[in-house]
Amino acid sequence: MILAESSIQLVPDGTLLLHLLMIGVMVALLNRTLLKPINKILSDREELITGRVSEANKIKNEAEEKMQQYDAALRNARTEAYGLLERERVAAMQEKELKVRVAKEEITKATGATLEQLHQQENNVRGELETQAAGIGDLISSQILKRTP
Repeated sequence: MILAESSIQLVPDGTLLLHLLMIGVMVALLNRTLLKPINKILSDREELITGRVSEANKIKNEAEEKMQQYDAALRNARTEAYGLLERERVAAMQEKELKVRVAKEEITKATGATLEQLHQQENNVRGELETQAAGIGDLISSQILKRTP
């Protein structure tokens, strides 16, 4: 019997119901005063993070769209610049060809005029030389023949 007296007997009594009631009141009180505000703070934080992530995604999408527009505008500007550069190059080449042609014509005219002057000078010199040769010929023949002219 000593064994039976020293063993613990679990018999439900009125204190068990009191303990269960106190635990229920504590859970309800903790839920109302501590857990509800913490859960509200956590849900508010989650909404804020979700809002900021969606805003960041929106800004990222806008930035990508603007980057695509910038790239397209840059390609168009380069295309226009290359076209303008090509037109300017063609115009410069045409102007150069025109100047070269004009210079060649001027050189041809100047060369022709110079040749004409040289032919005239040649004819003048030839005439003078013939006159002088005739005079010298007469002088030589008169000296050889001992005659006076």
